[in-house]
Amino acid sequence: MILLVPADSLRPHRPDDHFAAEAQAARALGIDVALVDHDRITRPGGAEEAVRRVHAEGIAVYRGWMVRSERYAEFADALRRRNIVLRTTPDQYRRAHELPGWYAELSDLTPRSVWTTGTARAEFDRARQRLGAGPAVLRDYTKSMKHYWNDAAFMPETGDDAAAWRVASRFRELRGVDLTGGFVLRAYEPFISAEIRTWWIGGSCHLIGPHPDSPEETPSPGFEAAIAQQPIRDLGLPFVTADFALRADGTWRLIELGDGQVSDRPRTIPPETLVGALRDEFAPAGPGSAAPGNE
Repeated sequence: MILLVPADSLRPHRPDDHFAAEAQAARALGIDVALVDHDRITRPGGAEEAVRRVHAEGIAVYRGWMVRSERYAEFADALRRRNIVLRTTPDQYRRAHELPGWYAELSDLTPRSVWTTGTARAEFDRARQRLGAGPAVLRDYTKSMKHYWNDAAFMPETGDDAAAWRVASRFRELRGVDLTGGFVLRAYEPFISAEIRTWWIGGSCHLIGPHPDSPEETPSPGFEAAIAQQPIRDLGLPFVTADFALRADGTWRLIELGDGQVSDRPRTIPPETLVGALRDEFAPAGPGSAAPGNE
């Protein structure tokens, strides 16, 4: 197994500081580590240059910043030409990374959602009608603007045409060129706990910990990963995260699924714990295991 991490933009022979601890943990566990240029990955046609320092061969897992699905596909193609195969295929990445890809299988666990293709007002209005009256939360296929809750996330009443469109317009303005897919409207549900982040590798839950937004919040002992075991396994995705929160009626609800490669690790989870779980699932010890490598 090869761990791919972003290089520091100013010191390209070193890992980005945000992922340096995971790179160090990987080397200590006998995993080859290679550096990629994240900035070039995000540019159309930039993937080949982004991986030019990668010389190892084999199965790889990326741990880095979020990239658009189409850029991830170019990244995978550039690596394949170097005899490196990402454990998560481009189709699997899109399915995990974008809400329309995972919603149907997990709809019983998560707030009711509808979405548009693009951000036209008419499409947005039709989506509001499909969702029905009541409060809602707005996001796009990959991300919300929850830190702008009142301006660009929460809609007190979807039936209020003008007010709902003000929220959508502000969301569109803030996301800018990063807006992905279209608007997603989710029925509002009241939650009474901090979010927890669960890490699923090979269809099984390997870690339960705090969300990066609240790294000191200890997950409630009442959470049982079994509630999501079969639906997440049925997705057939190699490495994902699933964030949950406790609803006011005492029910655990899925807030979001994400591709594990681009999901942030809270600082309270040791890097060797996550990297070790990836190694154990994707590169078990024995003949053919990766040896410590270079950058």
